Amino acid sequence: MHAPTPREVLALCREKELRAVDLRFMDFPGTQKHFTIPVTALTEKSFDSGFGFDGSSIRGWQSINESDMLVVPESGTAFVDPFMKQTLAITCNIQDPITREDYAKDPRNVARKAENYMKSTGLAETANFGPEAEFFVFDDVRFDQNEHECYYHIDSVEGQWNRGRSEPGGNKGNKIRIKEGYFPMPPADTLQDIRTEMMLMLQDCGVEVEAQMHETATAGQCEIDMRYQPLVKTGDNLLLYKYIVKNVAARYGKTATFMPKPLWNDNGSGLHMHFSLWKNGTNLFAGSGYAGLSDTAMYAMGGILKHAPSLLAFCCPTTNSYKRLVAGFEAPINLTYSSRNRSAAIRIPVHTPHPENKRFEFRCPDSSSNGYLAMSAMLMAALDGIMNRIDPGRPLDKDIYDLGPDELADVPRTPVSLEESLHALRRDHDFLLRGDVFTEDVIDTWIWYKSEKEIEALRQRPHPYEFAMYFDI
Repeated sequence: MHAPTPREVLALCREKELRAVDLRFMDFPGTQKHFTIPVTALTEKSFDSGFGFDGSSIRGWQSINESDMLVVPESGTAFVDPFMKQTLAITCNIQDPITREDYAKDPRNVARKAENYMKSTGLAETANFGPEAEFFVFDDVRFDQNEHECYYHIDSVEGQWNRGRSEPGGNKGNKIRIKEGYFPMPPADTLQDIRTEMMLMLQDCGVEVEAQMHETATAGQCEIDMRYQPLVKTGDNLLLYKYIVKNVAARYGKTATFMPKPLWNDNGSGLHMHFSLWKNGTNLFAGSGYAGLSDTAMYAMGGILKHAPSLLAFCCPTTNSYKRLVAGFEAPINLTYSSRNRSAAIRIPVHTPHPENKRFEFRCPDSSSNGYLAMSAMLMAALDGIMNRIDPGRPLDKDIYDLGPDELADVPRTPVSLEESLHALRRDHDFLLRGDVFTEDVIDTWIWYKSEKEIEALRQRPHPYEFAMYFDI
């Protein structure tokens, strides 16, 4: 698809009689931000000169004494917003207004540098990512935390816990059992029309979609699969994906969340990343080795598995992420690879023999991650594996539950907490610094923010289940 030039973007504004331009970017932890200007303020020159804003109010960015920053519109990301009146939306890059250098802690800039570094090595020209982003759609969510109470309450018309509830018109009993939500038909699947509207709206906004479906958990777990694209484009698409999913759900009087594990004792939401490297129009991962993969693909897997504990600091970046990475819920808790085993961190799809479709799927990332940072870290680990010919070891093709204690002891596991992943990132991040893709400041700020604002914040607060365990002690 042709990426529009600044002149074509301005022509689109005139053609569609648009009157506002929404400028968007992503903050450091991974939440999209925006502000809006009148369309008359957008000129061809402004695609270079940008627009000023206060960077000190963005999490993890500038201090108050150096707060001025620029958002620079990227014309190739422009689309007519389906939710805002007469508005064009554009994703922007962040720059220093004095030096005009791209800002190191702009996640999109990290992704751009990762692509440029890959090309500079000569190993590959394109890194394609195909994300499978899962999410929940709920009917009611209430939660609070203060000095004397802490609670959350989730409700869904599909939830198994509502089989005995009185409902207007009578309870019809079409509820989805725990861990049995994969591909149900309506009327049990109440979200078919909502997902279809999300899918069609994504396509209207320029995002290619392969399928939409109900996922495995009860109570409204969904998935819409996007077609693979290069790294930065996929990062842009993930932002648009979350925006459309949340706003379509709101139109239907519901709410969508990309929180990895909102429901205890049921499957969590992942962001499975299908990955391949290309050069001169050829898929470098196609070969005659295990599951039809090349040596290059095997070394790339070796790099990702070697660096997986530190990668998860970006790919599973919340304390809630590690409540998903537990045994028994199809969670990828084993740092190994397999052609079919979904408990392995890396799975090689085997349903197609065509060389252009050869890839592997890194299953550890979840939907709370900052896509630009997670994919950049994943690419850097894969490149390190290729350059150093890192052996991924033997595959795990057996059922994990059939393995004996001795066999299990030889299979490395994913970290059990965000704190453990951050410790791993502190020890192992040199591979991320190559090409100035990630900087020491980016790594330090990430570890500081996650440690102080999330891990410590949670550690200080009593948990409701502690009352169940300890109140009568």
